[in-house]
Amino acid sequence: MSWIVVTTSILEIALLLYVATIDIATRLIRNEICLTLALLGIIGQLASPVQVAQSLIAAALLLLLLFVIYQRGMIGGGDVKLLVALAIGFPMSGVTELLTTTALAGGVLAVVHLMMRRLPNPRLAPAGSSLVRRLYAVERWRHLRHAPLPYGVAIAFGGIWTILSRGF
Repeated sequence: MSWIVVTTSILEIALLLYVATIDIATRLIRNEICLTLALLGIIGQLASPVQVAQSLIAAALLLLLLFVIYQRGMIGGGDVKLLVALAIGFPMSGVTELLTTTALAGGVLAVVHLMMRRLPNPRLAPAGSSLVRRLYAVERWRHLRHAPLPYGVAIAFGGIWTILSRGF
């Protein structure tokens, strides 16, 4: 495998970890990150122009499908951008793996959020509290206010899994 593919894969994984963190914190996925992921995906496939073309076609079809789902309020706009940006960097089989892994990770994420309904309401996490306690307090507070799931976490997991499964 060429050094370009390895380098772009490492950068993509780092960006996806950042996306997951930011999505938990703010529930926003920045356009610049999605654009960077899309460009890294194209750069990683430059050895095969046919594969780049196939990936762009698959991403365009995915965009159309996700746009309909977005219009129905079932997915956020940042999630659509992130999935399409990742799809640009994968062949058709990679897009299928990305969507499958993301759906499974999203199911786990949803179960965790459903379980949070049964947990006691936390008190404010004082300064110096552990990251886990602060995260729990904030997520429980958001859950009580019917905030959306940080689905970017599931998408990031699906993207990282798909990148790692194609090997270095």
